[in-house]
Amino acid sequence: MEPKIIFHKGDLPDGLDLGNEIAVDTETMGLNHFRDDLCLVQISSGNGECHLVQLDRDTYEAPNLAALMENKDVLKIFHFGRFDIGTILMHLGVVTAPVFCTKIASKIGRTFTDRHGLKDLCKELLHVDVSKHQQTSYWGAQDLTKEQMTYAATDVLYLHQLKKILTDILDRERRDAIAQDCFDFLPSMAILDVMGYENTSVFDH
Repeated sequence: MEPKIIFHKGDLPDGLDLGNEIAVDTETMGLNHFRDDLCLVQISSGNGECHLVQLDRDTYEAPNLAALMENKDVLKIFHFGRFDIGTILMHLGVVTAPVFCTKIASKIGRTFTDRHGLKDLCKELLHVDVSKHQQTSYWGAQDLTKEQMTYAATDVLYLHQLKKILTDILDRERRDAIAQDCFDFLPSMAILDVMGYENTSVFDH
């Protein structure tokens, strides 16, 4: 599936209605919240369209995007949401909630495998081969390539479908309640990461 890409500089436009369930991903300069800039936020309503928001890294002023992330009436679907929620908190200053994470759902529901990456889930559950070729490209560029934008859009293109399948698996295995508890705690986990507890569990002795 080729996504329809809608590109925005700095923020989402006023009055944009993306529905009550959106897929979200981010592209950053690295994996360290304290060092590496947030460059791009991708959002899809599950309709084949993807909104790419290239942030102003000097100000990170994106009030419409920030309001959407903390809107309690809109469910945000992530894959490995812990990182994305943390980097959004670090740079936009808002706690993203409520959330659903396809990686957590897969780990809890699909205990017969250790393959829980987005590429793995798309291939095994949707029979779609997703390219990760642009994953480590330079996201700080002012002008992104067509290949970068397509890659970024693809990362949110299938999350709604994966959520539906994984929700059915969790229900079947009677693990839906514990999965929901994990989703509810995920924003707090991201806050702990930003506080410096990323590699130290507060639940340890």
